[in-house]
Parts: sequence; structure tokens; C-alpha cells
Amino acid sequence: MRGPANAEDPSTTSPRRGSIRLGLLGCGTVGGGVLELCAANARWLEGRVGAPLEVRRVLVRDPRKERVVACDPRWITTRPEDVVDDPEIDVVVEVMGGEGAALELVERAISAGKGVVTANKLLLAKHGPRLVDLAIARGTDLAFEGAVGGGIPIIRTLREAFASDWVERLAGIVNGTCNYVLGRMREGGLSLDEAVREAQAKGYAEADPSLDTGGHDAAHKLCVLAMLAFGARVPASALHVEGIEGIEERDHRYAERFGYVIKHLAIGRDFGDAIELRVHPTLIPKTSVLANVSGVLNAILLEGRALGPCMLYGRGAGDLRRP
Repeated sequence: MRGPANAEDPSTTSPRRGSIRLGLLGCGTVGGGVLELCAANARWLEGRVGAPLEVRRVLVRDPRKERVVACDPRWITTRPEDVVDDPEIDVVVEVMGGEGAALELVERAISAGKGVVTANKLLLAKHGPRLVDLAIARGTDLAFEGAVGGGIPIIRTLREAFASDWVERLAGIVNGTCNYVLGRMREGGLSLDEAVREAQAKGYAEADPSLDTGGHDAAHKLCVLAMLAFGARVPASALHVEGIEGIEERDHRYAERFGYVIKHLAIGRDFGDAIELRVHPTLIPKTSVLANVSGVLNAILLEGRALGPCMLYGRGAGDLRRP
């Protein structure tokens, strides 16, 4: 979310119209970050879209919990219908996470003709095709750019830039936590447990990191990528998935000896009559571009039939306040 290049006054870049009214489902770390970005970039965003963004409601479980300064207490509600059923709300932003309640509320919002924005990769991995079909049928938008790759515009690239091409292969580092942990094991000589604890202390890993280190987060993201890259509707349970829990310090030493580094990759290939999707630790030559993606950065390498190879990379884990 940044202003247009070389624009002194963004409010002049497009004609002004009525406000776009937002309702948030959730206000934890991610939801608070959304509100902070909306507040900090309000002037630029208004210039880019031609209308101010106006937050109307924020759904929370506990109204007494302390929220970010950008969250006006008057927006708080504990009633889902105040967000998804309010005809005054144009766009619903789902940042509550999980599957059950999120699925029900996103479906209700789309059915009511509201645009929906979500970064919920679990929801999309399991129900993405169904939600996309529902949005098409209702003539509304389902946006999920933040679901894969953190700040990388990979979803937009697949939906728009590759619309006239055919993706034959993709390989990506799509979990910043795993990438950080493997890097610290290799460069700092840490054990897996030590590297995970360090990642938790820096805010790069959850209190329970098993979704990341077990490879399941990457598998959910690969399902979303496969839907757009290959037109595949595949459940995460059908993928071959391995995490990094079995990687030891000596594995990095052996890889180094033979000119490789270990990266946790999500890999997809289109063979024409079959699609291959897998997630696992991989030996990559040290000269490879992916081998040099470090820290919490993510990177996704795409190979188009006409375009050939191209790569996008950027920040994949951590919040706005982290270095």
C-alpha cells in the first residue's frame, strides 16, 4: 500500500466519489495491522481508488481487549450480522483466521453481494474454488493477494500477468518461518529447536510452530497457487507434504560440502495429463537464485510456456513493527 510514483497530491489522480465502507471480521495482529495501514495511508489510498476508505464495523470476540490505536472503540461489535448483513458495508475484510466461522461469514458476505478480502490460506485451500464460483455467480469480488507469499504480488501476477500464458512449473519458498529457521541452522550452527525459539522471540514463529515446521502452511499455499497456475482443485490432503522437523545440523554441513543448501520448497508441475504438487525440504545448488533467498523472505519462481522463468520475492513473515 504505497502512493503513486511522482504524485504530489494523490487526491487529484482520480475523481472523488462516495466512500468505500469496510467491515472487519477480527482485530488481532493481522486485523490491527490492516487498520494501521488504512489510517497511515488514508490519503494515498483515497487518491488511488478515487474514494476514501471508511471503516464501519470491527467484529471481535472480547470487546474489553486492548486494540491498536487505529481501532475506534465505536466500531467494535461482537455480532457477526453487524458486519456481513449490514447493507451499508461494501467490503468485508476477513482477518479472523480458521475455517468454520470464517467460512460461514465469508459465504454470507459474498451471497449478500459484498466484496470480500481475505488472507486465510486454510480457508482458501479447502474451499477456495467453491468461494470463487460463488463470487462469480453473485458478480462480486473475492480478493486474496495476502494469502500466499506475504508481500509478494504473486496472486495478481498469476491472475493477470499470466492470463495469456501457461504456467508449466513453479517452485517457491512460501513459508518465512521455515526459511528463517533453516538459515539460522546453516549460518549460526543452531539446532532446530534453538532456531525455532529464536524465530518465536523475533515474532517470526507462532507459539505452536507446527503448522509451519510441519509443512502444512506451505501445503495450503500451494493449493491456492495450483488453483490459479494450473486450474487445479486439489485438497491439501492429496499433496505430498514433509516439514523441516527431521532436519539436523549435520544435514546442512553435508549439503555445504557438496555445494548445496537446504530449502523448504512448494513445487508444482503441469505434465499436461497430470499435475504434480509437493512440499518438502530440497537440496538446491548454491548458485541457484532460490538458494540465496534468506531470512524471512519468500520467493516464488514461475516458468511460463511463452515467458520462460521469472521470480518474485519479498517479506514473508513478521508484523509491521519488526525489522
